Amino acid sequence: MDRIVIVGGGISGLSLAYAILEREPSAELTIFESGKKPGGKIWTEKVDGFLCEGGVNGFLDNKPKTIELSLKLLLNPLRSSDAARQRYIFSDNRLHLLPESPVSFFTSNLMSLYGRMRIIYEMFAPRGTADDESLAEFAKRRLGKEAYEKLIDPMASGIYAGNPETLSLKSCFPKIYELEKKYGSLIRGMISLQKDARKTGKGKVGAGPGGVLTSFYDGMGMVIDSLKKSLAAKLMTGSKVTAVEKKGKGYAVHLSDGSIVESEVLVLAAPAYSASEMLKGFDKRLSSVIAEIPYPAVSVVCFGYKKERISHQLNGFGFLIPYREKSKLLGTLWDSSIFPNRAPEGYVLLRSMVGGARASGLAMQDDTRLADTVAEELKNIMGIKAQPDFVRIYRHEKAIPQYNIGHSNRLKAIDELLSKHRGLYLTGNAYRGISLNDCIENSYKLAESIIQKEGG
Repeated sequence: MDRIVIVGGGISGLSLAYAILEREPSAELTIFESGKKPGGKIWTEKVDGFLCEGGVNGFLDNKPKTIELSLKLLLNPLRSSDAARQRYIFSDNRLHLLPESPVSFFTSNLMSLYGRMRIIYEMFAPRGTADDESLAEFAKRRLGKEAYEKLIDPMASGIYAGNPETLSLKSCFPKIYELEKKYGSLIRGMISLQKDARKTGKGKVGAGPGGVLTSFYDGMGMVIDSLKKSLAAKLMTGSKVTAVEKKGKGYAVHLSDGSIVESEVLVLAAPAYSASEMLKGFDKRLSSVIAEIPYPAVSVVCFGYKKERISHQLNGFGFLIPYREKSKLLGTLWDSSIFPNRAPEGYVLLRSMVGGARASGLAMQDDTRLADTVAEELKNIMGIKAQPDFVRIYRHEKAIPQYNIGHSNRLKAIDELLSKHRGLYLTGNAYRGISLNDCIENSYKLAESIIQKEGG
């Protein structure tokens, strides 16, 4: 098999390497990671007895590839607590339990009576005519302004740290996009899918991703540690790729130390902005298209408290905040209520997100101002007056790629341009799914494609 170079040691690059070697153990393969440690946005630290996730805090157990990979790595997936099924929205100056069923939705005071009745009208709302519209446009058209502001907007912030006025429904939530396309109504579509599920015995179905949030006892970093151990000497950390160029039938990969490595197959599994830089001198058009994918800043702020200093029960997952509330937080997760081993005995751990597409500047404040911002917001929302006993901040200047309107056309353009360069591939969460599940599933698909095309 041809020599393979993978640039980027995040979950996409590592799982791709693992998937290739699983099929072709003798493959000549090297992964270059610019950082001192691999993992990208999967970043777990144990500090003073607190287990802090600097980025990804789990995955949904609804995609088999992630569970399969975990088991192959001899890891034991850990499902979140039953309490974590309870999620809250901070609206109109109080926390509301997010309704989990049609009955609880219509008895909840999260939305006004008019807002609840407007959602019923969704069954009769006309289909959209645009091929690609924003999440906000779609939600207002089908569900009404109030449902958009109180339900859809915080969901977009929680998943993408994004602005639903610019996020593409088609690219971010393709399942919902297809429901309207096929059935003309989300409610009618769900009723039809549930009928089919009962006939086939498939169980519950929903418009959302479904599944139970899952991690590991010692955090998400266990996946990275296990992949690192498995890949051993094939992973080169502290090795920054600065440029690539065509060399014969393959590629020359230039590293920051001046060395050059040649390969027949080159996979850029780095963030889009990094891949764009590497490709500037190789294919300006491809570099330019990739550079159009934006990444807002997000900071993760971990606070630890002695239990007795918190009056709130923390019986749930945490809360998200609609933009209309003008809070400086995107939301807060009650990490020690979601998984065990997140805080020392007698303590709790809260993890707040700041920044995102509409407030990136807030994420880039210095540590003192950032901690003060979070403390003030938690005081207003949860009534926490005590100062935290533990603080840890993780700052991501370029955090989550945004699938804005036009993203699907951008992907078509990228695919067209890549087709001119045999043996060159792009992968990662900037393109076809931001979740860990998406990254791992796409890695296995790409591994299969590389082996079929380049294996001979």
